[in-house]
Amino acid sequence: MAERVAQASRRAGRYIGRPVTRLEDPPLVTGRARFVGDVNFPRQLHARIVRSSHAKGRIVSIDADEARAVPGVVAVWTAADMADVPNIPFRATAIKGLTPYTQPPLARDYVRFVGEPVAVVIADDAYVAEDAAELVFADIEELDPYLDATADPGEFAPGLGCEPVVIEKGYGDTDAAFDAAHAVVELELSTGRHSAVPMEPRGLLARFDESRGVLELYGAAKRPHWNRDQLAELFSMSPADIELFENSVGGGFGVRGELYPEDLILCHAALTLRRPVKWIEDRREHLLSANQSREQTHRIRAAVDAEGRILAIDECLFHDQGAYVRTHGARVADMTIGLLLGPYRVPAYRARAHYRLTNKTPAATYRAPGRFEGTFVRERLIEAIGRNLGIDALQVRRVNLLASSDMPYERGLSALETEVVLDSGDYEGLLDKALDFVGWNDLQDEAERRRAAGEAVGVGLGMFVEKSGLGPSEVVDVSVQTDGSVRVVTGAASVGQGMETVIAQICAETLGVDYRRIRVLHGDTNLIPFGFGAHASRVTVMTGEAARRACETVRDKALDLAAELLQMDRDKLSIEEGTVGASEGEGPSISLGELARNLTPASTVRGDREPGLSATGWFHNKHMNYPYGIHVAKVRVDRETGHVEVERYAVIYDIGRAVNPALVEGQIVGGLAQGLGGALYEEFVYDDTGQPLSVTLADYQMVTATEMPPVDVLILEDAPSPLNPLGIKGAGEAGVNAAGAAIASAVDDALQMPGLVRRLPITPQSLRKQLLTENAGE
Repeated sequence: MAERVAQASRRAGRYIGRPVTRLEDPPLVTGRARFVGDVNFPRQLHARIVRSSHAKGRIVSIDADEARAVPGVVAVWTAADMADVPNIPFRATAIKGLTPYTQPPLARDYVRFVGEPVAVVIADDAYVAEDAAELVFADIEELDPYLDATADPGEFAPGLGCEPVVIEKGYGDTDAAFDAAHAVVELELSTGRHSAVPMEPRGLLARFDESRGVLELYGAAKRPHWNRDQLAELFSMSPADIELFENSVGGGFGVRGELYPEDLILCHAALTLRRPVKWIEDRREHLLSANQSREQTHRIRAAVDAEGRILAIDECLFHDQGAYVRTHGARVADMTIGLLLGPYRVPAYRARAHYRLTNKTPAATYRAPGRFEGTFVRERLIEAIGRNLGIDALQVRRVNLLASSDMPYERGLSALETEVVLDSGDYEGLLDKALDFVGWNDLQDEAERRRAAGEAVGVGLGMFVEKSGLGPSEVVDVSVQTDGSVRVVTGAASVGQGMETVIAQICAETLGVDYRRIRVLHGDTNLIPFGFGAHASRVTVMTGEAARRACETVRDKALDLAAELLQMDRDKLSIEEGTVGASEGEGPSISLGELARNLTPASTVRGDREPGLSATGWFHNKHMNYPYGIHVAKVRVDRETGHVEVERYAVIYDIGRAVNPALVEGQIVGGLAQGLGGALYEEFVYDDTGQPLSVTLADYQMVTATEMPPVDVLILEDAPSPLNPLGIKGAGEAGVNAAGAAIASAVDDALQMPGLVRRLPITPQSLRKQLLTENAGE
């Protein structure tokens, strides 16, 4: 394969398109970053959660007397002590009927998964709280758990079944297409349950500031403003009286920053006890109780003609949601079937998603939610069509790909409450460039030679379409300070993706200042009234465009005042390195800092102008945009052990326009590590009583540097988005999306057993068992 690519954009400006150094890194690499564990206050208390050891059961009683008697214990609460606190809310959705299935902060009447909070111990010391928590005894009448989402639904509660909703989507006449089909190709495929497992587990610190009457919550991430507003409603407070603070974060990836039971418990404790209360999750707690994802079973079939053209797809999804509806409602299941079709033309489509609650840890989003799963399923189907008809899978892809002339292309489907309209793309052009970039024919020849010599080596490919730039709105405040530096305030969150650097680059390009003179402030709901956070690969698109618009207004204000003060024609002025002067480089000049000083409230020069060299920029967007790409994997399989070694990997990705190619590459390679985990190693396993078997990192196998292959990245800008002036699309989930699809294809090829891989992850144990079964069947 070719060498890794992380060059400047071919349409690079002074800052946009350049792989400049990240602004975020110095505190992180010098140990000066402040994580929530580093935040402390006088008179601080510590909370420890008592968790259920049963997957499903009726709570008979909870005995906390012994724990309350421990010196240093301030309070021990059960659900009765938090009876006035409502259940945990989830994002607004058009899908109805989910509210009865939400989770209380502490279990009421029933427990529904191992790890569910049943009580909380609050003490002067973290170790005292932990010891006392061991003394709380929950008497639980054990009930039979419901663990298989493909089985007939069980009972969630008296009068409520375990299937709150069946989501349906589609268009066209699928029955007619199947009746007219040359062939019908049918598969059952599944993906295992796994999750982000960030380097730093979750943590919170709640404090009620009585001098201001304000509840403070430290440890927020992802969507601080939304969480603030929900907490205000839950505790009958004004949003103005709640402040959320985002600290440095050791990874987000979709699971961090949501409202969990601990958020409500700690806020209630701070308001009740009038002392700061801190909770830091340990690794076992995280593996037990933080949001999990991915567990789905797909029964899918395609109607095709003799050339392999898809006439219709009929999809039936069984989505394992875990024990409760929380954080995202049914959005992952909804997104899976809404975005399943990827880059292909499908004249008719029918999909049903059975959204079912099981007695496992609740599920929600994890990087590329619904797309990792859907891409695996779709690309397996494409290859099965080729196998069924005796046509090369690449040719099947080519005859079904949407053309660039089709763009914008209305799918007739929705995802994330938004109509799916593919904004731009040249999918066949991407395929040609990808095959050339990796040297596809040479890879195939090498694999064939090595197989002839006795090795099991194969090459696989997966195509995908991502989504990014979720609206509906974003706002940014930009102000030039009197020293010439620029202050940018945003409600977006930083979860390690390089947000501060990218926004600074966009502002620097627009304003004509050094990006290192721009300070991006975030992570404090008191700084800006609105904010929509960091999720759905939206920050560069939405926050970036809002920042650009604000900077355009500031630039206009600066040029107008400079033209007056310099007695020059405005059209002949430009801003370079923070100084306004003649575009041709001759004549007087004035710095942005001087202009800001002339716009202070007391300035006599200001005249009728509003004080401040500043502006607020809003960006509203009704539709997402859709970057796209290809993963290519070369693997070697050990037939005796079932171990799959990824020898080389490539990701080819069209981002529309890359603000910082080095950060795009970093997002792709980092995401690939998580994609490989889901493809080969990571899975939360439960026994037949619902007991989790993956509660330590000895049992939950994560990708390390040893398992990561060399990765070649090609960043393309062939299809800028028409939905924002810079043409930007998102990059946060590209490295994850097609990893399972490409690895599965490569394993099939290595073993020369087309269609072998029908489930992820492809662990050594599962592959060896499958090989033994297949060989026995021969």
